[in-house]
Parts: sequence; structure tokens; C-alpha cells
Amino acid sequence: MDNFDVVVLGAGSAGEYVANEMAAAGRRVALVESLRVGGECPYVACIPSKSMLRSAEVRHTARRMVDLGAASVDPGLDEDELAFGSAARRRDDIAHGRYDTAAAQRVEQAGVVLVRGTGLVSAPGVLAVGGERLGWTDLVVGTGSSPIDPPVEGLRGVPTWTSDEALSAQHRPDSLLIMGGGAVGCELAQVFARFGTAVTLVESEPHLLGAEESTIADLLCRVLRADGVDVRLGAVVERTEASAGGAYVYLSGGGSVETERVLIAVGRRPRTQSLGLEVLGIEPGKQGELRVDDRCRVIGHDHVWAAGDVTAVGPYTHTANYQARVVIDNLLGGSATADYRAIPRVVYTEPTVASVGMTATQAREAGMAVDTASMDLRELARNGTEGSGPGRLVLTADRDRGILVGAAAIGERADEWITEAVLAVRAQVPLRVLADVVHAFPTFAQAYEVPLRELAAKGG
Repeated sequence: MDNFDVVVLGAGSAGEYVANEMAAAGRRVALVESLRVGGECPYVACIPSKSMLRSAEVRHTARRMVDLGAASVDPGLDEDELAFGSAARRRDDIAHGRYDTAAAQRVEQAGVVLVRGTGLVSAPGVLAVGGERLGWTDLVVGTGSSPIDPPVEGLRGVPTWTSDEALSAQHRPDSLLIMGGGAVGCELAQVFARFGTAVTLVESEPHLLGAEESTIADLLCRVLRADGVDVRLGAVVERTEASAGGAYVYLSGGGSVETERVLIAVGRRPRTQSLGLEVLGIEPGKQGELRVDDRCRVIGHDHVWAAGDVTAVGPYTHTANYQARVVIDNLLGGSATADYRAIPRVVYTEPTVASVGMTATQAREAGMAVDTASMDLRELARNGTEGSGPGRLVLTADRDRGILVGAAAIGERADEWITEAVLAVRAQVPLRVLADVVHAFPTFAQAYEVPLRELAAKGG
């Protein structure tokens, strides 16, 4: 048996980060991965989706060249299928053809022992990978998550995609039905619609984006519908059956849609099955997650740690990397603790949806005296010069403490200027200080000024 100070199970963003840093600190480290070093984000998720969204955004802008004064006559565009192929080639180039060769070389050059295969805890302090046995003092689990397969009658008998498969496709379907109105469903709905696919988006809730600020979600719904997406809210896919052209999808309430393909985007669950964790007495939570304390240590186990989607704290690469930093500090003898109050949440549609902290409803449920204020981005000079569409910023404050506890926005590049609210929530900056901040003119960040002064006058 080969013994290590740390064995990292799963080479996603968190696992790769932990392995590299621990090796750099002189620890003997093994990194176990059955698929790709780097996880899904660089190859079939974050990076490919942002690449396709950018291509779709540029194509959409090109259609507005006359409106934006970039041309006096419509220059015309090539066919949607040809353009999609070009976008797919660019996507695949950015994603390195989905090969992890360079990433694998980097971890090995850092001194990490990379072990290809599926890891299984076979005894306390022992991880089996095929015929190998790896001894560990500390085990870090970063196995990520996998798509939820909804129990819909007939779904296995029709053409379906997961988001990973959609973001690997070389051709676009003529029609596509997307199950799920979360971040992934909304992003892919816009991508395919802007490349000419007839898209139907089905969401069981009365608005998109789950528990996010409803006025922001409603604006996104308007944007998607303007792009040609047929958004069906409060609808459930009850059953499907094969058709000559793909699938018939039957919805609650009696409606039906014929589509070439069904894209399943109803969420993901932590990947904790078949890891042998029961050998250590570890029982995952209700969602299958590994429950961790504020040091990212699996509760009740001094030498087992977890980071990333497997903890179900936040399905974002930046959350995984944050937890990885906490794990690294503690493995090296520190005492870092995680604070999740200010983890940004972003939907990379155009315009972008970005939020942080609590909604007003969540703050009230937490017992706070809540004040809210908002800003219509159409009142901003920058919105006019950019030719941007509707946008909105909503701020939520704790009146008693005089601090911001949440923010939600939809607007051009909101993922960038939401950072001001992220810092304010994380550092608990007083509202009176925030209201005194001067922003450059003309910028989208000026959206903060009026609502912050309003909130400061109420309780800051």
C-alpha cells in the first residue's frame, strides 16, 4: 500500500486546487479522478456555456447594427446552422477539445501523484482504486455532482440531452424543449433561440430562477420571450412519447409540444453514492450531500474534508474554490472558517442576472426588520449609450443594523458590478458609508446611488 499525507478524491476545481497547494507545501498527495482533471467546468459546463453565450450575444448584436448606428443598412448574416457550427468550433477550441492533457501535466509537475480510476473507501484510512490501495492521513472529497434524471414516463424512449451533451453538440436542433427554468435552462434557452432553434422552456414554479428575487426573474422571462423562447411557467412535463420528428411532450393542464429533442436541466445532486463512505460511518444528507462544519470538515470526522458541489452549499466553481482554500488552510494547521453570506450567484444570459445574500422574503423569515429599495436601469445614462434593454437593481437592508444583506440585479454586465454589493454584504459596510461612495459617470454601477441613499435615510 502506498501511503500519503492527503488523498483527494475527485479532480474538479476544488480537488485540483487542494492537491496542488498541498503538494507545494511539501505534503505527499494523491489525486484520484476517473474522468478529467479540472472537472466539468472547463470542458462541458462553465467555459463552454460562456463561450456559446458570447457567440449568441454577438450574433444578436449584429442583428441590431442599424439600431445601434453601426451600419446604415442591414448587412445580413449567414444561416443559423452555419453560425452555430462556427460557435461550436470556437467553444471546443477554448475547451481544449475536452482533453485534460495540459491540466494533468500541471498537477504531476506540481508533485501530485495522479491516479486514474474510481476511488472507493475500503477501510478507515484506505482508498482502493482498481487494484491499488492508497493510504491516507486526511481524505478530501470533491466528487462534484451529477444531473438529476426525473422520473417522467417515456423520457428514456425519446431523444434527450443533459446540459453537458448540449454543450458538446456540433449541430443545433430545429426545436428543443428544456425542462427546468434555473440558471442552466435559461442560459441554454437563450443560446439556442438566438441560433434559430424553436425553444420551449418548461418550469414548474410560477417564475424562473427558483428562490431569486421575483421581479428580477420576471424581467428575465420577458427577455427570453423577446428572444422567441416559449416560456411555460407553472407547467410540469407529465409524460413523453417518441414521434417521427423526435418527441411529443405532454404537459400538465392538457397541453403538448412536439420537439426534436428534450434537454433535461432540472438540477443536480451531489455525487456521493458508491464511494464507500459508509465504511467510515458517514451518512450523506437528504440531498445526498456531505454535511460539513464551517471548516469544511465532514461533521464528526476529524480527517475527512469536502469541498465543491458534493457539499450542496452552492453549485458554483467560485464556491468550490473558496471551500478549497478553507480546507487547505486547515490541513496546513490553520483555523480558517467559511462564511457563505456573500457568495455571488450569476446567470450569464444577456442581460446578466446577478445576486448575493438574501432576498427580502428570506431576510424577513430570518427575523430582520427589512427595508428594500430599487432602481430602474433605464434611468441610467450608460444604459442609453449602450442601447441596453430593461434592467433593475433591488437592494435589501437590515434596518436595525444599518447594513446591506442582499442585492439582486438584471442588467448588462451585472456579474461585474454586483461585486460592490458582494463586498458590502461580506464586510457589513454601513449604509451611510455605501451611500457616500462616488461612482464614475456614466457607469452601470451608478445604479447603487439612489437606492442606497434611500436605505441610509430609513435606517443607516
